[in-house]
Amino acid sequence: MGAREYDESDVRIRPGRGTRPRTKTRPDHADAQSAMVVTVDRGRWGCALDRDPHHRVVAMRARELGRTPIVVGDDVDIVGDLSGRPDTLARIVRRGERRTVLRRTADDTDPTERVVVANADQLLIVVALADPPPRTGFVERALIAAYAGGLKPVLCLTKSDLAAPEPFAAQFADLDLTIVTAGREDPLDAVAPLLTDQVTVFLGHSGVGKSTLVNRLVPEADRATGEVSGVGKGKHTSTQSVALPLDGQGWVIDTPGIRSFGLAHIQPDDVIRSFSDLADTIEDCPRGCGHMGPPADPECALDTLTGPAAGRVAATRHLLTALREA
Repeated sequence: MGAREYDESDVRIRPGRGTRPRTKTRPDHADAQSAMVVTVDRGRWGCALDRDPHHRVVAMRARELGRTPIVVGDDVDIVGDLSGRPDTLARIVRRGERRTVLRRTADDTDPTERVVVANADQLLIVVALADPPPRTGFVERALIAAYAGGLKPVLCLTKSDLAAPEPFAAQFADLDLTIVTAGREDPLDAVAPLLTDQVTVFLGHSGVGKSTLVNRLVPEADRATGEVSGVGKGKHTSTQSVALPLDGQGWVIDTPGIRSFGLAHIQPDDVIRSFSDLADTIEDCPRGCGHMGPPADPECALDTLTGPAAGRVAATRHLLTALREA
């Protein structure tokens, strides 16, 4: 037998890496389904498909989103395995525009703002009337954050069996603020109707009864409750924000008990523009006006208002004073 002759068909050349041209074309994910983010935990997001609390999936963030922040309340589009079975994982490919945002900074000197919750309709500020004692400064900060973020604030006073609510509530009367009481033994007739068909964020210091209130409204939530420690500060009983359904008629977003609420990211105009009548008036203010009135701002147009609006100006300036001090 003679020697075999070889040709090019006998030789297989393995292509090198990088020989396949890359493309910047990305899929449009036309088949993506909408969902609401209800939990966040270490790079995994729990999502309710079409806001259905009974159809939940776990998803990761798609590579094309980069480091786009996604928080509880965000409207997202997801693809992949949407069965919701254990050990399955979908992908978040889009985050929708946010209608409202509740932001805070770590402290008043930190310029980095953090979005706590997105797309909520209202903020329920939970304050105990005693044990621990109520903090006016915290309520003022929460009100400022709600007004600046586009949320409707509601003040909820707990532990009404330990102190009368009227003296503390009177400090905010001129803001036309909805104020309700929800003591441990009180019926929830005043609170529950406010939450129907709304996405409501619960915010409060540890130990004020926030998680107890959540458990009464959503019995299956099984959120931990704790006792107030002996130094006057509550133990943290919730460790991350979570959205809980209200019998299919709204959502409650329970947030961790907070110890600080920085406002470094908020400007005075962000607060003023939350009141339609005041927002129209400040258009006549001189440039750079801080809206504090004489002597700091002698030409502030808010000083021309009379009647109930004037009372609201005084109450709003009290908030601006708290913001300036921050």
